[in-house]
Amino acid sequence: MQTLNKSGRTRKFDLQRIVVLAVAIVLAAVFSIASKEFRQYTTIVTLLDSFYYFAFMSIGVTFCLISGGNDLSVGTGMVCYAMIAGMLVKDFGCPVWVGMIVALVLGLIFGALNGVMVSIMNLPAFIATLCTMLITRGLSSVACGGASISWPARASEGGWFRNIFKYMMPNALGKKTPIPTGLIVVLIAVILMSIILNKTRVGRYIIAIGSNKEAARLSGVNVVKYQMFAYIISGLFAGIAGIAFAASNASSITASSGLGLELDAIGGAIIGGTSMTGGSGSIIGSMIGVLILALLKNGLPKIGLTGDWQHVITGIILIAAIWFDVIKNRKKA
Repeated sequence: MQTLNKSGRTRKFDLQRIVVLAVAIVLAAVFSIASKEFRQYTTIVTLLDSFYYFAFMSIGVTFCLISGGNDLSVGTGMVCYAMIAGMLVKDFGCPVWVGMIVALVLGLIFGALNGVMVSIMNLPAFIATLCTMLITRGLSSVACGGASISWPARASEGGWFRNIFKYMMPNALGKKTPIPTGLIVVLIAVILMSIILNKTRVGRYIIAIGSNKEAARLSGVNVVKYQMFAYIISGLFAGIAGIAFAASNASSITASSGLGLELDAIGGAIIGGTSMTGGSGSIIGSMIGVLILALLKNGLPKIGLTGDWQHVITGIILIAAIWFDVIKNRKKA
């Protein structure tokens, strides 16, 4: 099993990750030079608000992609968990911490469901998670009666949970300065999941399954078990993303809020070097990829381009990332 692990393990540094990091730096520099507004502290905080929940979704999806699968349900799932948990807090008077736990449990349940369909029922990951995407999209609407859901405002009772991702610190002028505390949460998650992916049996076996599923099976790896782990991790982080989404969203959340968000989470992981064919990738690389998308989302409007250009440029970057991955796999072969 040692040979399989070593061949499947991701390298700490590769050319694609260096290039992607350079692209992120160049984008930040271009937007900063072209727009004075982009350089403002409030813009950076706003950028980070959207970065958090995409980062958590992408961490989970990275495990699925590395295992040779995918998870299309993370976007609608994230919103579904946030809405159902928010409904318990708003309409049933549950404490916010209970709602947060419910969001995590729902994520685990749907992650396990995806794992069962992919690893035990042998459904293609694309089809299985597409079905779950439709289920979570409809469930959020059905459970909340088609209404929008708002979590407690920052100033109200229960609004403390928003400080997890953005703390409003009073300053000498009597105003409050937003402190992006969510960066600490994301950093802890990145470090922890990087260790799990690269230094534990769970991570090594997930990489081995993505590299060569049949070889992993013949080597004694419980493929069903570790494929399940990949989707459970993805579901858990979709639940965490739901909490971050609720914390950063001052307005109400609707069932349609999650449409298309999974594409940014998956796209960020692929841009960051995670292979679509499985067997290689990194959490840090995925974070850089998501950061590029967050820069585009917040920077393009500041230089006078509409949000539609984000999709155009994201598509071009994705083509380059996938092409790079294809070339890399050909060289390995």
